[in-house]
Amino acid sequence: MNIVKAKHNSVSRDYLARVNDLEYPKHRAAELAKKWDFDYWDGDRRICYGGYTYRPGYWTPIAQSLIENYGLSQSSKVLDIGCGKGFLLFELHKILPGIKVHGLDISEYAIKHAPTEVSSQIVLGTAQELPYKDVEFDLALSINTFHNLEVFNLYRALKEVNRVSKQSYVVVESYRNEKEKENLLYWQVTCESFFNPAEWKWLFNLAEYDRDYEFIYFS
Repeated sequence: MNIVKAKHNSVSRDYLARVNDLEYPKHRAAELAKKWDFDYWDGDRRICYGGYTYRPGYWTPIAQSLIENYGLSQSSKVLDIGCGKGFLLFELHKILPGIKVHGLDISEYAIKHAPTEVSSQIVLGTAQELPYKDVEFDLALSINTFHNLEVFNLYRALKEVNRVSKQSYVVVESYRNEKEKENLLYWQVTCESFFNPAEWKWLFNLAEYDRDYEFIYFS
């Protein structure tokens, strides 16, 4: 798939600065980020997002692509696994009033700061243990979450996304060469599964995940 690459590639990143920062060296930034609290979302940019706020229009192309690719309508039911503050769910809600949007995230802080229009539909939980019925959703998606799982939980999460949905779409970080591998290692603060595309596809096959996916790279 090619839904989020343009947004990902539009961001400028100083890889060396993240590694060499004196106040927040890489290990310290990672320790803070993995608490999934204020520092991860709205703290210093040297830790992670540096202020994760809703920007009108930012999520619109992604939401529109999902609607078009998966034939979503006002009667559809969608799950976002690792939805964070729920901005994509909010965008889908704005474009398709009446659509049933649900989210799951590991961060209490993110859920607390989600838009009120969707916050009541976001639950605290993990991707490897989804609290939903079999084939409950028309679409289950996960953008930049599954690579944050250790491989045994990643395997379970792929099984779970299959179980709860008719269609699914997963986005993960990857690398195609040593430069992209170096950049990914420098930039990430929460990634636990570092795989090239061939390794990801092997794992998808192992978990019997034969649905849609997208890789993003740090060029």
